[in-house]
Amino acid sequence: MRIVYHHRTASRDGQSTHIEEMIRGLRANGHTVVESAPAVHAAAASASGGSAGWVGRLKTWLPRPVYELAEIAYSFVAYRRLAQVIREHKPEGLYERYNLFLLAGVWAKKRFGIPLVLEVNAPMAVERAQYGGLAMPGLAHRIERYVWRQADCILPVTQVLADYMVSIGVDPARIHVIPNGINPAHFEHLPTSAAAKAELGLEGRLVVGFTGFVREWDRLDRIMKWVAAQDPRQNVHLLVIGDGPARAEIEACAAELGVPQQLSFTGAVPRERVPALSMAFDIALQTALVPYASPLCLFEYLALGKAIVAPDQPNHHEILSDGEDAVLYRPDDDQGIEKALDALLADAGLREKVAANASAVITRRGLTWSQHARRVVGLFDGLRAVKAS
Repeated sequence: MRIVYHHRTASRDGQSTHIEEMIRGLRANGHTVVESAPAVHAAAASASGGSAGWVGRLKTWLPRPVYELAEIAYSFVAYRRLAQVIREHKPEGLYERYNLFLLAGVWAKKRFGIPLVLEVNAPMAVERAQYGGLAMPGLAHRIERYVWRQADCILPVTQVLADYMVSIGVDPARIHVIPNGINPAHFEHLPTSAAAKAELGLEGRLVVGFTGFVREWDRLDRIMKWVAAQDPRQNVHLLVIGDGPARAEIEACAAELGVPQQLSFTGAVPRERVPALSMAFDIALQTALVPYASPLCLFEYLALGKAIVAPDQPNHHEILSDGEDAVLYRPDDDQGIEKALDALLADAGLREKVAANASAVITRRGLTWSQHARRVVGLFDGLRAVKAS
């Protein structure tokens, strides 16, 4: 097939990873993929995973209503670019990564009669109203519902998100849950755990690890306090592969507790280096997150075969089984994550069991980008068959 992949993402974070890996998966299955997206130079995107610099400045400078109107206006720019790509390449399918106020894909579907498959990672109108603020929430919700209902197939990353879509009137027959995944090639030829620890100067330590951009709500200060409370003979260490605005607070917490030597930050590292460094983990942390999310790092922890600690919530139940391939904790329990860490620290057999079962989840559930790409192409084939009949 010839497929146009349309998005407006300019950041260098999990969003770009999803985009790159899905395109790579489609191409690996023999399909031609043409990208229609903002022409943002890689250097313009924040190395820490934020928006491109000019986007961030617009958000800061413009009053919120004006910025939201600018987002809507951008749909006209995106549509012109997308229409040009469609005329030039004559694709058989249009795949779009959903973003709030982005109408270009729906317009192109209607104008050119191309089936539209819409990937949705979050209910953006809900998310921005709750966390970032919206000046025009009513308009945002109406546009979101309109775009979701117009897509031929819609791909939420969790069943939790799918259920929300149904609740606002999306036809369940058009909804197909496809979570995040991994590229197996990134997990080949990895060092042993001992070798990874040696590279980081962590020989002989029991390493509790976290990967990603660290923010205040990850509450790694709680983990630092737990580390400090352990018997020194346990030699527990917190390793953070990444950086973020909460780093200084966590480092200050470790210093105040008198255990700065039990905390390490790698700082921002190239994405391809993360799996090898993460092999140093004995316990991998998935901290609390929104209930509809499909976190990339969780799938990477599974592929690495690590003992995972994660919140006990429905989106994780779709992937994990408590006590089998992860230890789940109640996020509403003030000591929930600490209790889960206590259980894994005290029981080496439990650590070994959940770690051994973790990598099997990827195979059993087909959680690779190449397999997801095949599902997407199958959906396009079905849409084309219906149109031809």
